[in-house]
Amino acid sequence: MKCTACGSAALIEGTVRDSNTSVIQFYPSDVSTLKTILGFAVGGRPVRAYGCLHCHNLQIAVDFNESDLERYQQFEGEQPDVLERINSNPKKVEG
Repeated sequence: MKCTACGSAALIEGTVRDSNTSVIQFYPSDVSTLKTILGFAVGGRPVRAYGCLHCHNLQIAVDFNESDLERYQQFEGEQPDVLERINSNPKKVEG
């Protein structure tokens, strides 16, 4: 892995913590804050941090799980228009 700011490979892996020494986690923005507070939301994702010895840049990476990859990668790239989506999987009407 290389630094995104300077390209150096001199990165130190670590964690990012808040003032209460709690580890910071990533929560997808499509989950409401209320659901997260009440415990109905899917848990936060672990975050890895890397500090560059060369330029002192801090990079953060998220550890996504398999279900995240399946859920969010389906929307990658250009989306078809509405008519293409409707006509892509026509269902026969039984009568």
